[in-house]
This record gives sequence, structure tokens and C-alpha cells, in this order.
Amino acid sequence: MARRLIFANIIGVIIVFLLVAACAYFYYEHEHYVKTDDAIVSADMMPVIALKSGVLSAWSGSIGEDVTNGDNIGNIFDGKKLTPVSARMDGKIIKNEARKNQMVQAGQVLAQEADMDHLYIIANIKETDLKDIEKGDSVDVTVDGDSDTVFDGTVEEIGYATNSIFSVLPSSSSGNYTKVTQKVPVKISVEHPSSKVLPGMNAEVKIRK
Repeated sequence: MARRLIFANIIGVIIVFLLVAACAYFYYEHEHYVKTDDAIVSADMMPVIALKSGVLSAWSGSIGEDVTNGDNIGNIFDGKKLTPVSARMDGKIIKNEARKNQMVQAGQVLAQEADMDHLYIIANIKETDLKDIEKGDSVDVTVDGDSDTVFDGTVEEIGYATNSIFSVLPSSSSGNYTKVTQKVPVKISVEHPSSKVLPGMNAEVKIRK
């Protein structure tokens, strides 16, 4: 009986210790970080566009190709002369929608470029947490595609409007109103992202207050 009582007391002390430790951890996290998993990896992008209609007589816009602004990656022949198709920014082709000898129309998107050397995070932060965030704050970034690594980040820009402002749905004009916490987009740079980090991936951020 005595041994059981001692064992029960030890278990009780361990449980209390774990509860106190957990409370201390969550309190520390709440006091020192603004956190959200409503975030996504982004990059500056630019479409490669056909400037006129005709036959794509040459095309080298393969996925993964590094290009420089102004590089010729194809030609369109309209029956009279060739018109070059050029890259519109420094970056990497991440999507190819064209092939040699196909017919294209003026304004048609042939490929998509992205600046993979300067990836960033767009994190949607609750309006109630904005008071604790400033440009230049340090950020811990975790990306689902490379979840074992924590990347260093920095708050670069804080949006000037909530996401709901850009919603295509009109505001309700009825007398029934439910207050909803709004979110503001915050741009966060990422230092030395790995090759596993790609635009569109989900991310989690911890912004140091």
C-alpha cells in the first residue's frame, strides 16, 4: 500500500510538472511570437507572351531553364517575317505551355517565369496581432516541402488593407451583423531557401515581437 501511495504521488508530481512546463511554454510563445500557419511561399512572376499571331517556328522555353530579361526564347512567323519571343525578367521558367511549330495567337501566354532566387512568404496575420509586428522583425519560417528546416526570415512589408477589401463578394446590407476578425497580408523574405522550397507551398511563420 505504501509503495502504491508513493508511486501515485510521484506520478502526480510528474503530471503537475508537465502541466506547469506546458503552460510556461505556451505563455512564452504567446508573449514573444506572433504565429500563423495561414501562409504561402510566393515569388515574383511574369508571363511570356506571344506578341503576334502566327507559327511558333522556334521555341526553347523548357521548364527549369534560367533566363535573363530580353533573352530570345522563340520566334513567331506570321507568313511575312519573324518576331522574337523574349523573356521579360531574370528568372526561371516554371511552366511551359508552348511547343515548336504550333499556332499561337497574339497575347497568348506561352510560358511562366519566376524569380526563384528571391522567394518570399505571404502570411495572413490577424488584425488584432498587427500591433505587435514591425517592418524588420525577425521571423522563423517552416515550409511544408522542407519541414525539417527552420529558415530565417524578415518582415519586409505590412499590407495597407485587409484581404476582405479585395473580395469579389459584396458586403451584406442586412441588419444581421457578425464581427469577423480580419487578416492583413504580410510579406516576409526568406534567407537561403533550399531547393525543396517552391512557390505555392504552405508555410508556418513565427514572428518575434
